[in-house]
Amino acid sequence: MDRLWNRNYCKVMAANFTLFFAFYVLTPLLPLYLRDHFGATKDVIGLVLSGYTITALLFRPFSGYFVDSFPRRTVLMVCFGGFAIFFAGYLAASTLLLFTIVRTLHGGPFGALTVANSTAAIDVLPSSRRTEGIGYYGLSNNLSMAIAPTVGIFIYKYTASFELLFWIALVVACAGWLIDATVEFPEKEIVRNKSKLSWDRFFLVRGWLLGLNMVAFGFSFGVLSNYLAIYGMETLGITGGTGTYFLLCSIGLMASRLQGGRALRQGRLTHNAGEGMVISLVGYTLFILMPTLFPDNHEAVMAGYYGSALLIGLGNGHLWPAFQNMTISVARNNQRGTANSTILISWDIGMGLGILAGGVIAEHLGYGAAFWTVVLINALGVAGFFLATKAFFLERKQSASVC
Repeated sequence: MDRLWNRNYCKVMAANFTLFFAFYVLTPLLPLYLRDHFGATKDVIGLVLSGYTITALLFRPFSGYFVDSFPRRTVLMVCFGGFAIFFAGYLAASTLLLFTIVRTLHGGPFGALTVANSTAAIDVLPSSRRTEGIGYYGLSNNLSMAIAPTVGIFIYKYTASFELLFWIALVVACAGWLIDATVEFPEKEIVRNKSKLSWDRFFLVRGWLLGLNMVAFGFSFGVLSNYLAIYGMETLGITGGTGTYFLLCSIGLMASRLQGGRALRQGRLTHNAGEGMVISLVGYTLFILMPTLFPDNHEAVMAGYYGSALLIGLGNGHLWPAFQNMTISVARNNQRGTANSTILISWDIGMGLGILAGGVIAEHLGYGAAFWTVVLINALGVAGFFLATKAFFLERKQSASVC
């Protein structure tokens, strides 16, 4: 059997870890930074933070096209360099307007980089281990999610210094650029597509319904990841549990990737996706239901709070690689970058809508209403998959194999 854990694959995974570490070390604390440093209200916080995701969304379709049409190394190095440099902008942003501009523009290289790096992982994987390798590739995201928020919250707790956190993110991102610079890519001929421009050059039209499902799941995680810390402090009275929450979420993610690896090897993609969606829905429901049913029972609230972290992590760990593989399965071989960007575009749309809507709903109706909205949107995504998306995928997968 071909070797899965080759040197270049490990390097790409390590670089992906640094990418998401730099991202997650700041994510749960930025709402607090905007509130305490600039005096921003909940809806303004949502507006500022959603700009990052919106810009990433705008760049994703073009990054898929460039990854498929130009040398992988060049695209990867430019994107990673841009992503790292923007962390210096946070250090220089002295007003809310300047911070908003920097944060919004930063989403561009982030959106392009996640596409370029995940496509690089596919390139350095042996074809016989690709489905399994894509699943394990996500472990680098999960490890960063487990470590980065905990590190960030720990540092902030003892130093109260966001400047130090911005420096850490900058240094880690630069380290990731250096790691990716040493990756050896297989020689591949770049096929110039001289046909007229079409949507399928930037977004995998054949996978549109898969993408629509990911919008719902991205919405849910967008609200959770950005408003967890401030919700815990203002509503639940939890001041130090955010790091532990993300750690438990990541344990669930990693456990699901290891436990679900066999199903991925067997090609049971819809099974993994369905199982993951249902588990995540139970987790999101538990998160908001326990404080609603037992507002005066601290133990019950804590059980729901931390239990939901494991379930959401376990569920997302099943559904993410399944949906990524399903999208790649309905694409042509020269559309890997486009397929990757499509699933990430969909996630970005959901994340952006979640961050924006979560802030507006929290401002007018409270965080409880925002998280009940999460449950509703997630439930619609689950229902959509079983009623339509599963059959949609199987039909297109069969036609793709014929082609």
